[in-house]
Amino acid sequence: MSKTDQANAGRWRWLSGGRQRRQEEVILMMLCALSIPSILPFGIYRLLQGSWASAAVDMALVIGMMAVIVHVWRTGRYQVASLGVTIFYSAGMLVTVYLRGISLVYWVYPTMIAAYFVLRPVVALGINSVGLLILVGILMVRLEMLNLLTIVVTIALVNFFAYIFAHRTGLQNKELHTAVELDFLTGVGNRRAMERRLAEHAQERRPHLESSLLLLDLDHFKQVNDQYGHAAGDKVLIRLAELMRRHTRSSDRIFRFGGEEFAIMACGAGLSAAEQLAEGLRAAVASAALLEGHPITISIGVAYMDKEHTPADWLAQADKMLYAAKQGGRNAVRVAEAP
Repeated sequence: MSKTDQANAGRWRWLSGGRQRRQEEVILMMLCALSIPSILPFGIYRLLQGSWASAAVDMALVIGMMAVIVHVWRTGRYQVASLGVTIFYSAGMLVTVYLRGISLVYWVYPTMIAAYFVLRPVVALGINSVGLLILVGILMVRLEMLNLLTIVVTIALVNFFAYIFAHRTGLQNKELHTAVELDFLTGVGNRRAMERRLAEHAQERRPHLESSLLLLDLDHFKQVNDQYGHAAGDKVLIRLAELMRRHTRSSDRIFRFGGEEFAIMACGAGLSAAEQLAEGLRAAVASAALLEGHPITISIGVAYMDKEHTPADWLAQADKMLYAAKQGGRNAVRVAEAP
């Protein structure tokens, strides 16, 4: 891939899918961007003062931050970059304290707190704990025991409180994220969850098992609402979702696409396996008593999720097959041709 293609790929990643991933990228690049003006003036000052070793450390940190910004912007690979930035930044802080003495120990606090913004709390705590042990070794010969203990205890408390805050915030965000992506009636994923999972599948760089997308729709569902009422229609949707859970694999993901339309992301299933899954599901619905005294059937369209096309293409192809199943008499499965 050319440099131009890499840059365009980076920009496209910002414009499509992976909202959570983009947020992590933004946080990491903002952290690096804020670090540069915080460190660069000190590096220039130490150059002018002839403190070559300290200036070299400062300039190395600035160059490293700039390199990370460019790397994340062009590739989107922020996980390894986040770990590298934290280790590099912590090492620079320790070297600076070693070279310049106790007067720069205050840089320890923002450095360690910043780790919790870009890493998982347990990883940040581990790196900071190692850094604290090294810092104790540096300061033991320079400080009286009482002063050393004061610094160690305050740094340890800051880390402890930052860990608790980051951990609780992570749990709350996870709960909120889960609630936002669940359909309130059936308990399966909603359209937002489906779009996120499809985008993640499309952006996945590593080779993975082939997968297929199923779109299914209840036949003549309007008649159910008109004849029995919307409460009965809701019960049908709930029972259908329960039936789909029983007749799909643990690796499959079920979503309510809208109204009486559902989607299934069959992970690790090619078109043949997805067709068998769809036929089994169609037959199970046709034989189940989802509504007493009224037969319920579904039509299903199946499309292959190949990497040469986008999630919008997969949905359009599956929807085309669903329309074909409807036009063919309903209570049927139609499968798109293999790419």
